[in-house]
Amino acid sequence: MELLTALCLLCFFYLTYYLYKLVLQRTNHCCYMLGYECYKATEGRRLDTELCASIVFRNKNLGSEEYRFLLRTIVKAGIGENSYAPENVIRGKEERPELIDSLTEMDQIFFETLDNLFAKTRISPQEIDILVVNVSLLSCVPSLTARVINRYKMKSNVKAFNLSGMGCSASLVAIDLVQQLFKTYNNAFAIVVSTESLSANWYCGNEKSMILSNCLFRSGGCSMLFTNNKALKHRAILKLKCMVRTHYGSNDEAYDCCIQMEDGHGNRGFRLTKKLVNAAAQSFTINLRVLGPKMLPLWEIIRYIILSFAQRRKSKRASLDEELTAAIPNLKTGAEHFCIHPGGKAVIDGVGKSLGLTEYDLEPTRMTLHRFGNTSAGSLWYVLGYMEAKKRLKKGDRIIMISFGSGFKCNTCIWEVMKDMKDGNVWKDCIDEYPPNAVVNPFMEKYGWLDR
Repeated sequence: MELLTALCLLCFFYLTYYLYKLVLQRTNHCCYMLGYECYKATEGRRLDTELCASIVFRNKNLGSEEYRFLLRTIVKAGIGENSYAPENVIRGKEERPELIDSLTEMDQIFFETLDNLFAKTRISPQEIDILVVNVSLLSCVPSLTARVINRYKMKSNVKAFNLSGMGCSASLVAIDLVQQLFKTYNNAFAIVVSTESLSANWYCGNEKSMILSNCLFRSGGCSMLFTNNKALKHRAILKLKCMVRTHYGSNDEAYDCCIQMEDGHGNRGFRLTKKLVNAAAQSFTINLRVLGPKMLPLWEIIRYIILSFAQRRKSKRASLDEELTAAIPNLKTGAEHFCIHPGGKAVIDGVGKSLGLTEYDLEPTRMTLHRFGNTSAGSLWYVLGYMEAKKRLKKGDRIIMISFGSGFKCNTCIWEVMKDMKDGNVWKDCIDEYPPNAVVNPFMEKYGWLDR
């Protein structure tokens, strides 16, 4: 009898411990964002029409055909006159970049955004448990995370991760890493810094597929603060609901469509091919097969399954567009806001068309591309900043973030807004000007003769 009682007590204590562990594990799964800060360069680095043209014309490797191509690209790119270029490019050093140029560029972005973030959230750098820095095109010794740790004298047991080569989708990769680490570290603070190093990667050759990067990529970045401490839930602005990462690198065309390389003359740059839009569509479709059931209501999942089955029976040999349309459910039933990576006008148009989004839905992404250009991994947060500055984000709203990056990757996540968000952030001095009544491109007026 005593043995039976002992066994029952042992089972009871084990069950209690197991349930406690499950509850604790569930608590650690939460990921709250306490704040974010986007970088805004100085006025002296603003890339207006005159400066942009002077940079183009001083490239002696370009001929009349390349000039015409550049003009058409700039006119169609959807970028205005207020984006920012690296300082060494402004000074005319793009052909002879030095390591100090890249490090100075990173220091400006890192320390300005982090200083503001620590001040706004009232969290000390010495409280940070996890630090993730993602910069695709710069890997130095000591690492970029070490520069941050040294500047802010962070504690010796901070867990530091330096991500490189991850492309424009690196920001969500870094957040996924934080989310996984939160399962192990209780009541922790994590910093993610997302940006790109352009100083040493401004292309000075004449290959058209590599010139494109100069027309799209601009200086920018963002620092974010996260925690899994539920006691700080009342201070959070966003809560991560789910994350889905898709890597389409097994497909050769997708792998090659977005790649760093040297041209035939040894000029290093970033090649973007015409296959990029198709790679984005295919990887996005694969991603949504996993994301859809996580975010959509049951009735929408059932409707989508029925319609997809009916469409497949109707046409077993559908075109690519029909296949993609059939494969994508109505995401508006699972999210109120769409935060899409402003990788370029073609990508924005393609995502908008496939998801059936309105111009209101696409406005934050289009305006971010127009104002700041493609700032690579930091771009999503400028889009979020636009929504916040426009006071669109209300408590309980859901935001879907969609990002694409070299590899080829499509990463998505869902956020829940924890409180009404209305900070003007990096947009505060110009938000009233957006969206403009008409988007005028001065390049066509001043340099239209090149296209004749």
